[in-house]
Amino acid sequence: MAGLSVPPLGRARRRACALVTAMLIAGGSARAAEPAAGPLTIAEQGSFFVGGRDVQSDTLSTLPAYAPSGTISVDQIYVRYQIPVNSRRPPLALIHGCCLTGKTWETTPDGRMGWDEYFVRRGFPTYVIDQAWRGRSAASPAQINAVKMGRTDPNALPPVFSAGREPAWAIFRFGPEYPKVFPGMQFPLEAQGEFWKQMVPDWSAALPVPNPTVPALSELAKRLKGAVLISHSQSGIYPFQTAALDRSGLRAIVAIEPAACPDPAKDDLAPYKDLPILVLFGDYVDASPRWAPRLKQCRSFVAAANAAGGKAELILLPEIGIHGNSHMLMQDKNSLDIADWLVGWIDKRAPGKS
Repeated sequence: MAGLSVPPLGRARRRACALVTAMLIAGGSARAAEPAAGPLTIAEQGSFFVGGRDVQSDTLSTLPAYAPSGTISVDQIYVRYQIPVNSRRPPLALIHGCCLTGKTWETTPDGRMGWDEYFVRRGFPTYVIDQAWRGRSAASPAQINAVKMGRTDPNALPPVFSAGREPAWAIFRFGPEYPKVFPGMQFPLEAQGEFWKQMVPDWSAALPVPNPTVPALSELAKRLKGAVLISHSQSGIYPFQTAALDRSGLRAIVAIEPAACPDPAKDDLAPYKDLPILVLFGDYVDASPRWAPRLKQCRSFVAAANAAGGKAELILLPEIGIHGNSHMLMQDKNSLDIADWLVGWIDKRAPGKS
């Protein structure tokens, strides 16, 4: 995979262009994306759960050592946080997408700094979640065990799925199909083995709409008293659904390559009036039969939201001089350049304490 790397001169030119564009579009100042080296100093770190409900079931176990009857908690989201010293920027909630967990935002597959650490170093209290029924947020085995016990028809089994790496290759836009690679693609394919280990079973198709993550995000935003919700892919619609549920606590929405935006033909656009919104896409979108229609739909939403008094923007990274990004742009080799651009956007659209 070494032959797929971008020549150093090309990266330098892209970085310079991206930083200049950041000043013009986001209103920030030119700066190196890499924060000052040295120990990470924080005021506080920890974890907690938000939301959830209790469920009583008689099919929790088929093992003799564990009783089948009892009460469990589901629908909660796990939240891990770090708070910088003397933070004056708004809290960020990072929400992963399909088939993944909060690991999305942590150390990249090839060992570079993830966005969770980068944003903390830039002064943002940062909250990384695991969606409901994913990762460290509990799922229920009751339906599966009910079928195994013969109490329920097999058709009642929940539609849990995993994304194989071969079809996921095109979904994440590493290339048009496995194992072809888009020219200049920035994802660290030399470390793809580490990325595939991040993939987990996905219960989202078995859950109601909106996903239980949405009311939990609303509760989290209110607890944080002014959060920027940053979503990705399958969770891209969640901040919009959160705003429709309750605007309290929402400072801004950043939807990174959302699988869907609100439908202006069906959805009420009033919740998005005066709310700073950024919809961000990477490269090769028009080359993807999966993502090109989603980009088109999000363009329609942004236009309709602004016509209704919104503050929505849609940015394609190639159009601001940042090229070669996959769907997993927070893990691409230029991920900190993109994060740095986002810092400028947030500082202008949702500034913290002066």
